[in-house]
Amino acid sequence: MLLNLSHIGQIALPVADVDRAEAFYARVIGLTKLYHFGDLTFFDCAGVRLLLEKAAGPITPQGSIYFRCADIALTVAELEKRGLAFTSRPHLIARMDDHDLWMAFFVDPDGHTLAVMQEAPKGYKPAA
Repeated sequence: MLLNLSHIGQIALPVADVDRAEAFYARVIGLTKLYHFGDLTFFDCAGVRLLLEKAAGPITPQGSIYFRCADIALTVAELEKRGLAFTSRPHLIARMDDHDLWMAFFVDPDGHTLAVMQEAPKGYKPAA
């Protein structure tokens, strides 16, 4: 039997306050909310569900979620207008064979590390 587990269906993050997290992911990041019931809320990330669920105990942030964007400079500027503070400004992460990888990092209200990333043309420099 050949398994095909290459497509992620859902990612879950524990949160202290579901309503606060929902507001952040909807209003600041701009994700589309699918549904909310009880201590769970779900967002669509291009077909992958992001589940925010009330943590049973203290939250220990682990891992990171990277959101693709078309233009990192414009994305960062828009998110800053929405009140987001970046912990790391857009910077070149790696020069790949066919593109340059740029990222900028921030945290959500529960301390989870998040980032926006752009797979940019070779030699790209974000507008000031």
